[in-house]
Amino acid sequence: MRRIVRSSLFLVLLAGCASSVKYERPPVELPAAWKAAGPRFAEDGRWWRIYEDAQLDALVAQALRDNADLLVAAARVDEARALVGEAESFLFPRLDAQGSASRQRISTRTAVAPPGIPREYSSYRATLNLSYELDLFGRLRSGAEAARAELAASEASRDAVRLALAAQLAKSYFGLRSLDEQVLLTKQSLALREDLLALQRKRHRAGVIGDFELYQLEAEAAAARAQLPALEEARGREEAALAVLLGRTPREVFESGIEVKRQYEETLQAPALPAGMPSELLLRRPDLVEAERRLAAANARVAVARSEMFPSIALTAVLGSESAALSNLFSGPAGLWTVAAAVSQPIFSGGRTEARTAAAEARERAVLAQYQQAVRVAFSEVRTALAAQSRARERFDAESARAEALRQTLRLARLRHENGIASQIEVIDAERGLLAARIARVDALRAHRAAVADLFRALGG
Repeated sequence: MRRIVRSSLFLVLLAGCASSVKYERPPVELPAAWKAAGPRFAEDGRWWRIYEDAQLDALVAQALRDNADLLVAAARVDEARALVGEAESFLFPRLDAQGSASRQRISTRTAVAPPGIPREYSSYRATLNLSYELDLFGRLRSGAEAARAELAASEASRDAVRLALAAQLAKSYFGLRSLDEQVLLTKQSLALREDLLALQRKRHRAGVIGDFELYQLEAEAAAARAQLPALEEARGREEAALAVLLGRTPREVFESGIEVKRQYEETLQAPALPAGMPSELLLRRPDLVEAERRLAAANARVAVARSEMFPSIALTAVLGSESAALSNLFSGPAGLWTVAAAVSQPIFSGGRTEARTAAAEARERAVLAQYQQAVRVAFSEVRTALAAQSRARERFDAESARAEALRQTLRLARLRHENGIASQIEVIDAERGLLAARIARVDALRAHRAAVADLFRALGG
């Protein structure tokens, strides 16, 4: 008999081990280190302070407080935390208080009442009911583990939204500043073209130039005027997008503007990340953490599905009183108690439990593929962002050199005009060329700062 008991216990423990699924983060073949340099990491997570722009800091703080997408992500974290509490509660006994009162009458046609028992009587009952499921096969523990993994995934998703929000807001902010500067420079360029056109009209009336040259100049002035509405439209679109990111009210989005400082910075302030940074740091990126935690949750759900094939053991206990009179409900003879155990073993369900297990395993394979793809995409984004930052810096340096050369050209043209060597037309042309170079330089600076924001987002902040 003892041998049978020991064998049964061994089989139960073996079945419990079979129902569990040990989870380990899947290995990923990673490069040893970064291939290029990028901006340094911000230790406090506020990477946008690398720009040293107080107005941007204030706008990011406002967005992190009021942005709707971030509020939704935070609410989902709270929901996941509550679901963890619910899943963990099943690991503990449940105690309920129950009370009931009834009055009934026995039919003499269907039941024979013993002598002396009235046909009508009352019943009062007050009990404490205790129930507890023995989690021998890990179903409840696996469910709690899955809920905790999903909570971690929700927290990582919130962090990913926060990171993306800060990056997009920085890009939108510098885009707005760039458009402001381009609008201003375009107006100055248009004024120079109008001055040049007025001068050429005088020369046309004097017979110095013909209709062909005059019409060319009028077409150039019209082309410059056409650029201004497009820039102002782009500025309005960028301003509205920035207002939405900041979480402003519909009225503020529609009616209020966003004033940004006009003075555009002339230098790049993006400290470089030393080469050779271990690429394992990228696995801390919020979206990769989320994907990995989703995988852990799917793995735990497989264990839950498998455990449904094994017995379920439930313990129950009742302690209370029952009486036909309410005044005697809590007297000694009215006491009652019950202790019970129930075992349920699935035998035939038409393949339902097997199908649930197969579905859980398929979901796990799908989430695994998603995690591996997310890692690939992350390293691709880092590589692209590092290259974009380097190319944007090179473009900015080239545009700066161009603007400096044209500034010197303008200085010489003015000297030549003052000495009677060059005409006013050459001075105006030089001024127009310098303004065009300054516009290109402003856009190059915007592109570099956007590339820095994209790189921090790719690196996980």
